[in-house]
Amino acid sequence: MSIATVNPASGRTEREFTPHDPIEIERRIATAHAAQRTLARTDFAARAGWMHRAADLLEQDATELAALITLEMGKPITASRAEVAKCVRAMRFYADHAADFLADEPFGDPSVVGASRAGTVYRPLGVVLAVMPWNYPLWQVIRFAAPALMAGNAGLLKHASNVPQSALYLDELFTRGGFPEGAFSTLLIGSGEVAAVVEDPRIAAVTLTGSEPAGRAVAATAAASIKKAVLELGGSDPFIVLPSAELTAAVASAVTARTLNNGQSCIAGKRFIVHDAVYEPFLAEFTAAMAALVLGDPAEESTELGPLATRAGRDELAALVDDAVAHGADLHLGGEVPTRDGWYYPATVLSGITEEMRLAREETFGPVATVYRVADLDEAIRVANASEFGLSSSAWTTDASEQARLLDELEAGAVFFNGMTVSHPELPFGGVKRSGFGRELAAAGIREFCNLKTVWAA
Repeated sequence: MSIATVNPASGRTEREFTPHDPIEIERRIATAHAAQRTLARTDFAARAGWMHRAADLLEQDATELAALITLEMGKPITASRAEVAKCVRAMRFYADHAADFLADEPFGDPSVVGASRAGTVYRPLGVVLAVMPWNYPLWQVIRFAAPALMAGNAGLLKHASNVPQSALYLDELFTRGGFPEGAFSTLLIGSGEVAAVVEDPRIAAVTLTGSEPAGRAVAATAAASIKKAVLELGGSDPFIVLPSAELTAAVASAVTARTLNNGQSCIAGKRFIVHDAVYEPFLAEFTAAMAALVLGDPAEESTELGPLATRAGRDELAALVDDAVAHGADLHLGGEVPTRDGWYYPATVLSGITEEMRLAREETFGPVATVYRVADLDEAIRVANASEFGLSSSAWTTDASEQARLLDELEAGAVFFNGMTVSHPELPFGGVKRSGFGRELAAAGIREFCNLKTVWAA
């Protein structure tokens, strides 16, 4: 795949970029390695000052950046502005809380272990390679970079090849904020060159957000080199609606969950599992609300649903829907590729999903919702857990006993009650099963790339 900005709304190539050659790759790795040693010797106050300054710069550039995100991957401009604001918030959050998250932890009574002093301390690992996707060109990177840099690590970014301008903006942001040259930088390389970077002895760890095949490949390479890895992969999140739910709020949240970012979000609700008692009204209201969404140019303020980021992604989504319909699924809305320039796909609602359909097993990365009718809570949990993914989940019920069971029994990295899944800097984020391992955000996220050292002194 070439490294280029291709406008999803038109299909036109806007800019192309020359990949870094081996000499430049080596220079950037060496610079990052040297910068990390400098960064590790600075204190939290210095890092926090630099991080706040970088956040200020990001905020100042918000208008231009939002337009760039929309140009490169097609999300509505309102969503692009929200992404920039979320990045600013996360950077300031880690600037303010990293020292507390990584504070030394003395053991209560060191004499128990025969010491005068004992406990644990957190220290940075070194240079961390981040392999990031295109769906949130800034946010996916910042939620790694802010904690990694505040912990004293250096970061190298291999971004998706269709968002190179976003990657190059991030290449300079932290240096502009005051971090040492090379503390965070971008590698313009293809996926075929990632393994060699992971294997480089100066790389201490790797984090990847993306597809399951990419995660498998990176994790295997990291394991062969005995290096830490954090993976956030795909999701097919259940959105469960039970009789006690406030139906209007559930429907509104369901529409947002399925179409946020043009439906291209790992943690979006994708499988809508609805109790028989409320199935018919939910399906009717949900379908009507999906049909009312404005599909159009993502640069327009009124647009609610823009194009998919790539033609391949649009064609794959259409193939999943066509396969389901061919195998007997009920199509309530959408399901046809519009006859217009760009990689658009309409809001689509299906029911009657069965095991032989690909939609039952694969992630739908676009505005396609599948609705399941279930008889009771037991069946809702069984259907929710039938997926091989386990990223997050949303459950709508005001019954405390139902909430307790769902919390215990849903196989997911998170359970959100009476609200859609959203990532917050303050809360850990990550999944189980084929959705990956490790956690991002909150205290857990900054500690992933630290060496937890035990201290014992006679």
